Amino acid sequence: MSRDQLPPGWPAAVRPPGTPEWERTAVAWLLELVPPDYRAYEVLRKYPVLLARFAADHVGAGLESARGGWRTLRAELADTLPPEAIEAAMSAYEREGSRLAEAQRGVRLVAAALVGHRWVPRL
Repeated sequence: MSRDQLPPGWPAAVRPPGTPEWERTAVAWLLELVPPDYRAYEVLRKYPVLLARFAADHVGAGLESARGGWRTLRAELADTLPPEAIEAAMSAYEREGSRLAEAQRGVRLVAAALVGHRWVPRL
């Protein structure tokens, strides 16, 4: 599979399924999404599908946290912080939410590929 045949949202750092060392690049990318302490668990390196599950959980929790922060920031800190700090924080939540949503899609795609699912473009 070539890069132009990959589904939208496929992580740039992960080689296409079926190419040499694609699983190695998937594991490396997934490890970047989880806390560094997860590298100590050999089971996650041995079973990339399990690592993808851990990454999905971690990224999903981060995305929910960013969304919750974005929803409640103004109400909780408007009397404490200057307006420019609130706006900068809202912008940071938006960027982080976008980054995490993109990572979440990538994790789903990589996890599916790890269990043998192949993407077929629709016409």
